[in-house]
Formats: sequence, C-alpha cells, structure tokens
Amino acid sequence: MIQLLFPVIFGEMAVIMILLFKTPLRKLVIMALDRLKRGTGPLIVKTVAGVIFVMMLITVYSIKEIESRPIDTLNPTDQILFSRLVLEASLMGFLLFLSLMIDRLHHYIRELHLLRKTMEAAKKQNRAMEDRKSSSSDEFKVSGEEISKLKTKIKQLESECGTKGNEVKAAEANVVALKSQSEGFLMEYDRLLEENQNLRDQLQSIDHNLSHNDNKKNT
Repeated sequence: MIQLLFPVIFGEMAVIMILLFKTPLRKLVIMALDRLKRGTGPLIVKTVAGVIFVMMLITVYSIKEIESRPIDTLNPTDQILFSRLVLEASLMGFLLFLSLMIDRLHHYIRELHLLRKTMEAAKKQNRAMEDRKSSSSDEFKVSGEEISKLKTKIKQLESECGTKGNEVKAAEANVVALKSQSEGFLMEYDRLLEENQNLRDQLQSIDHNLSHNDNKKNT
C-alpha cells in the first residue's frame, strides 16, 4: 500500500507545481482537469476519494486499537505494525489533501481566467463608448452614464481579480508548506524502515537464542 501511495503523492505534487507556473504544460494539465470534471469523471473521483477516506478511517481505528492495548502485551511485531499503520494513515490523509489543493487551484485559475476575459471585454466596450462619445453630442449624457457604469464594473472586476490572486498566493504558500511536510514524511519513512529492520534483527536474534536453548534442553 505504501509503495502505491508514494508515487501517487509525488504525481499530485508535480501537478500542483505545474499549475503554479504559467507554462505550456499548465495548459495541458488544465485541459485534462476540465475533461476530468465532465461526464462521469467527478463521480469516479469522488468514489476513489471516498474509498481512500474509508481506508484511512479503518487504519486509524487499527492504530487506536493497538494503542489501547497494555504496553506489557505489545511485542516487536505490534510495534512494527503500529509504525506502518501510522505512516499509511498519514500518507492517505496527505493524498486527499493534495487532491483538494489541485481541485481548488484549478477552480481559482479558471475563475481568474474568466474574470480577466470579462474585464478585457468591459475595457473594450468602455473604449468604444468613449469613441462614440466624441462623435455625437446628443449621445453624450447616455454615454457618460454607461461609461460610469462600465468603470464601476471594471473596478469591481479588478477587486475580485485581486481577491482571487490573493487566494492563489495563499494556495502557493500552502504548497510550499506541504512540500516541506512531505520531506518530513520521507525522513520519517526512512527512520521507520531502519527501525523496522532493527526490530526484525532483534526478533531473529531472539528466535535464534530460543532455538539454541531448546536444543540444549533436548540434549
């Protein structure tokens, strides 16, 4: 399970990094996400996310069950299993969080794109109205009102664009924090592997001593 979670997490981190920078790859990823959100795509994604969430809850329950046992009854095998379950639960939670980050980044990028298009159209319309204003004095009052409305709309759009830009910056800051957290997970994984190997060596040593003592008793 862990061997499957790590590639998926690294893939999601790569997608987030691509979305943060304006490159040709970014357009391809956005197109792929657009297609994924059409038809049965959202249902499939929600189903997979639900399965992972349920698996994470089961893993957390197993962790709590091991924690509830008396310390004296825990053997090295239980300790290895506990460490592995903690790592699996952390990775599944991290995977779901990255999936949510990808969805929100895609949403914000799309909203910013639409806002910029609307703002450009409003500016073009504003320029056209200003040109018409100079051509006819009879239309001056009407044009002035429409220009005032367009300017107000442009200010609102610029404000919304600034808000969405701040949200994207906040998302970028979260990605940086997640990157450092993932590095911590990798270090923890290496430590758990080393601890796992040490516990296995201890179990082998104990088994060897027990078998040696049994042979002595038999003789």
